[in-house]
Amino acid sequence: MIRVGLTGGIGAGKSTVAKTFIELGGHHIDADVIAREVVEPGTPGLTRLVAAFGTDILTADGALDRPALAAKAFVDDDSRRTLNSITHPLVGARTQELLDAAPDDAIVIQDIPLLVEANMAPFFHLVVMVHADTEERVRRLTELRGMPEADARARIAAQAGDEQRRAVTDVWLDNSGQPTDLAAASARLWERRLVPYEHHVRTRTAAIPDPELIAAEPSPATVNTRLTNRLWALAGANATAVDATEGAIRITARDRDAAAALAEALPPGGFAPVGEHRYASADPGRPATVEVSVGP
Repeated sequence: MIRVGLTGGIGAGKSTVAKTFIELGGHHIDADVIAREVVEPGTPGLTRLVAAFGTDILTADGALDRPALAAKAFVDDDSRRTLNSITHPLVGARTQELLDAAPDDAIVIQDIPLLVEANMAPFFHLVVMVHADTEERVRRLTELRGMPEADARARIAAQAGDEQRRAVTDVWLDNSGQPTDLAAASARLWERRLVPYEHHVRTRTAAIPDPELIAAEPSPATVNTRLTNRLWALAGANATAVDATEGAIRITARDRDAAAALAEALPPGGFAPVGEHRYASADPGRPATVEVSVGP
């Protein structure tokens, strides 16, 4: 199994990519859908929101009135933290349930609008960004969704900018053309990179680097940072240091037990064993070698 984080700014066209991946067999997990599910009428989530913010956040039929909740939950940092303390654990638990239910050979597409803003990129095998420039997104939001232009521009401005997105992105899908072009690019990505990547992870085999995929790297300057962050996410407290130089990474394990734990964590995380304490990337678009040493 591999987990693909799919994201993009509002109006960028993320739904076209998600639809293509689903049609090709992707196991889709939509963060927005989950966020609505966990606060439906009769759920513990809605009960806790009412206890925290009052009954006037409900509609006449007992459902959550989202604008009314927003008016209360976003007035200050304390209120926002209260909201997040209720909803985030519920969303996380439901997401984990869906991940646990996915087949061993799944390519899981986790559709998360605020993936960049929430600093979630290191927890995925691959981050796919759907991009369109600001004016095109404003046009789509106003013409296709009927959103007032001022609202569209405000929502775009409130999200991460292009530089922030590029810094954490592994695949950049440009959606300045027709939806059919984006769907075709998504299908090529699926066949050329995601399917082989999942196979290599599941079989614990290193990938043969694909020069075309490597050349499409959207931000070469941040590759080492992304690899380091990914490995820290996999290693956690088992590592005391992770150092990367041009795709060659050294992890210093806390002790021998930690090195053994890393041997279990790295292969499903995208780094296949190729020798004693040595690992290589299972991603054909991201060559890298990892060596684990034991600290003093």
